[in-house]
Amino acid sequence: MHSITHFKAQSRSGFEPGWRLFWITVLGTVLLVVQSLAAAARPESLAPLAEQVSPAVVNITTSTVVEGRTGPQGIVPEGSPFEDFFREFQDRNGGESRPRRSSALGSGFVISEDGYIVTNNHVIEGADEIEIEFFPGDGQPADLLPATVVGTDPNTDIALLKVEAPMPLKFVKFGDSDKARVGDWVVAMGNPLGQGFSVSAGIVSARNRALSGTYDDYIQTDAAINRGNSGGPLFNMDGDVVGVNTAILSPNGGSIGIGFSMASNVVTKVVAQLKEFGETRRGWLGVRIQDVTDDLAEAIGLAKDEGVLITDVPEGPAKEAGMLARDVIMSFDGFEVKDTRDLVRRVGDTEVGKTVRVVVFRDGKTETLKVTLGRREDSVDGGSSTAPGDESAPDQSEKEFLGLTVGPVQDSMREELGLEPGTSGLVVLSVNETSAAWEKGLRAGDVITEAGQTKITSIADLEAQIDAAKEAGRKSLFLMVRRAGEPRFVALNLDE
Repeated sequence: MHSITHFKAQSRSGFEPGWRLFWITVLGTVLLVVQSLAAAARPESLAPLAEQVSPAVVNITTSTVVEGRTGPQGIVPEGSPFEDFFREFQDRNGGESRPRRSSALGSGFVISEDGYIVTNNHVIEGADEIEIEFFPGDGQPADLLPATVVGTDPNTDIALLKVEAPMPLKFVKFGDSDKARVGDWVVAMGNPLGQGFSVSAGIVSARNRALSGTYDDYIQTDAAINRGNSGGPLFNMDGDVVGVNTAILSPNGGSIGIGFSMASNVVTKVVAQLKEFGETRRGWLGVRIQDVTDDLAEAIGLAKDEGVLITDVPEGPAKEAGMLARDVIMSFDGFEVKDTRDLVRRVGDTEVGKTVRVVVFRDGKTETLKVTLGRREDSVDGGSSTAPGDESAPDQSEKEFLGLTVGPVQDSMREELGLEPGTSGLVVLSVNETSAAWEKGLRAGDVITEAGQTKITSIADLEAQIDAAKEAGRKSLFLMVRRAGEPRFVALNLDE
């Protein structure tokens, strides 16, 4: 015991300084490694990346013939003492003002050595002439080159151009936009406000943004994007294009750090079709749909709010395959369906003419249907016809249900309400603004054509469906509502 105690004492007094030095050395080494890794993750300069990709970025100038205007409008204010003077000046020079050329600027980028260039559709839309200016440098065309339009897609605001260059062009490749993470560094390049080639840097602020289009999938970034940047590339740190700079959110027209770039995984599909066909060819299922909410799921009998609810099936591939309104699409071509946006994109990305398996939830069980997709661009999105109702005597009464005051649809109302001849149901005459019906978006003028998945023609029919739902222990009633002829489903709480 004594020797052990003595050894411990020697360890404390004799070896302690050495151990301290050892751990200080280790800690210092670790700090150096961490600093080195941090430096590697965030380069001190973006110059090497800019030098690598800039030769493939182009400025785009478009010109359009604009018809001249008569009179001195736009030169002097109306009623100005100089108005007569300018009118006489115009009369001496040919009366009406002559047509003039209007120019616009944008950006783009080369995607192949043989001269294919990607930009925004709105950059070149309506242009009579398109000229491409290349980044100055060795191996680049010295003069402006004319470009021709290969194809455009207004839905994603993408256009594909082609130039004939005297030498192979430097180009960039697309990256996988699905791998872009919020917080990743990105670089935008283009021709902001006509100032020429310019670089700005920022991060990915958000993913999967939708603005107004059916096929939108935008990357939001705080990298400065201004007028003239439209059509330019958004690069990741590997020099791959992950987005096409398209729009900004701004109260004054300038960058406030909220810019949007169409994701490259959308753009590559569009570009491939434009290059092959000169147009887009998107798959078409032929249904009208809405998202499944919690209350709709309960009313339908689904365990949770998943899938997409079909509100109408006009003439098209889905109808030929046997799909019905009130079916819930659970999976499409082997992929689970998350929501309406997910389904629209999956269908649009699927090859026209392909036969796919679609799993639907119907009457408490799932069924698998085979659908051969049509082409969206060839479809006519017309409404479905509704069979005439029973020719029973009209019910003139009104009654309040679930926060709604309703009455039977009269012949005189159908045209005003946008209904097809023979459509029957109950028209919403007023809505209690404190009710759940108001919160669900129901308004006066809406027409209830079905309740509890049964067509209704009278107030008695609606009463019967409310009673049946309560007897079955349902918490809500499933309604089909038409507004201006367009259908949607609503589940109303029966506790109102």
